[in-house]
Parts: sequence; structure tokens; C-alpha cells
Amino acid sequence: MRTSYVPLSLALLGFAAFAGIAFWRAQQPLLVEQPQVQGRVVIAAPILLALYGGDRFLAADLETMRLAATGMQDGQTDANYLIRAQQVVAQLNACHEDNYYLANGLLTWGGAVDEGNQVLRAAVQCRTWDFIPAFFYGVNQAFFQHDIAEAQRVLELGAQRSSANAAGLRKLAVMLRAETFADEQLALDYLTQQRDAASDPKLRGMLDKRVVRLQGLLALREAQRRFEAKNGALTSLEQLIDSGLLPALPDDPLRLGYELREGRIILKKMKIAGMEDQS
Repeated sequence: MRTSYVPLSLALLGFAAFAGIAFWRAQQPLLVEQPQVQGRVVIAAPILLALYGGDRFLAADLETMRLAATGMQDGQTDANYLIRAQQVVAQLNACHEDNYYLANGLLTWGGAVDEGNQVLRAAVQCRTWDFIPAFFYGVNQAFFQHDIAEAQRVLELGAQRSSANAAGLRKLAVMLRAETFADEQLALDYLTQQRDAASDPKLRGMLDKRVVRLQGLLALREAQRRFEAKNGALTSLEQLIDSGLLPALPDDPLRLGYELREGRIILKKMKIAGMEDQS
């Protein structure tokens, strides 16, 4: 009779072990395996050229379509693959429009600054009729590399390639240089000089707005100095009006205005989400 209970005991023991393991496993944190983007094959430019019968433009077109379709997987970008593939396309056809657009958006602004700019440099040299590569490259030089001189040089090149956008590009180049002055009076002197020397009426009008805006800032700073000499720390801009030091706050032609931050009057700037803390 005792032997008849052995299978039942073994079954109960096995069930208890299974239940214990299942309970323990349920208490463990869920580990979600992140999809990994694996490196893809990039065929060298000379081989692609041979495969497409020596037609480098066709090879560049098809390779660009391939990298555009396969450069992302499960929301992740295969940066290594894109870098290699887009450099190959630039070797085949540096003028390829889609390639330099993708390089600027996916590489330069995706963290691969040098590699993306390499593709853009080739496009600037090749697309002599197109100002956009010069604009992209100039902004990248100023924003990422902090090379204002190179940014100004390339933006001027872009201005020479587009009469419709010349004033805007040259204004951007001037403002990038003005931003490097630690002293606002020096920046104002520079902007005034550039405005007076501009032969393009459109550019002169753009720079005049910046001159007026900076003049307003300096007027506020002077009024603040006089106010604090008598009354202590300034806590709001309206105090400059209430005290009679200013009849009204200066008009800002850009309609952004001025603000008091940490005891210092500064120019208000347009805020772009995600870029305020970039240096």
C-alpha cells in the first residue's frame, strides 16, 4: 500500500518545485531585450561602379535609395552603416542632393558631425549652383565646431550662389560674428559698421533692426546702472519707467523684447525646443 503513494508524492513534489520556481520568476524584473541594429554590408565605390556598367550616377541613385530604406530599423539608426554608405555615395556623385540632405539630418545632427560635414563639404564643392549645402555646412561649423570664420566664408559662398537668399545668408554671417563679442558696445560698433557698409538695401534693413535692438539694450543697461546707484537692485524693467529714468521701454524691431534675468538685462531670444542648452 505504501508503494502506491510514491508516484503521487513525486508528482506533488514536482508540482511544488514548479510552483516555487514560477513564483520566484514572477518576482524578477522584466528584462526587455532591445533590438540591435546590426552592421550592413557597404560595397566600395569602385565595385559599385563596375556592377552598374560604369554609370556612377545610377550607382549613386540606387545606393542612396538603399541606405534611405535600410538605415533605420525598429526606430534605431545604424550610424556606422549610414556613415560608410553615404561616404560611398559622395565618392560616386558628390552632387547627389538626397545624399547631402540625409547626411546633414541623420549624420551631422545625429551625432556624427565630422562624417556628415565631410559629405556636405563635397556637396559644397560640387553643387556650385546650390546655396543649401553651404548654408547647412556654415550653420554646422558655427553650431557644432564653433568655427565662425569658416562659417562666414561658406555662408558668403552660399550668398554668391543665390541672389534671392543673399541678404539673409550675409546677415546670418554678420550676426554669428557679432555674437562672439563679449562686450555689447563692441558688438554694436561692429553691426553699425556692417550696416553702413552694406550695398544691398535688403541686408542694410536687416542689420538696422539688429542695431536698433542692441541700442535699446544698451539704453536699458545705462538706465539700470543709474537706478541701482540710488535705489538698490532692480527687480523689474517697469521700475525704470516708474522712476522716470525712461519714458517707455525701447521698442524691439524683432518684437522679442528684453528681460531681466539674475539681475542683468538681456535680449530675449527665440527658444527652440531641445536646443537651448547646446553649446
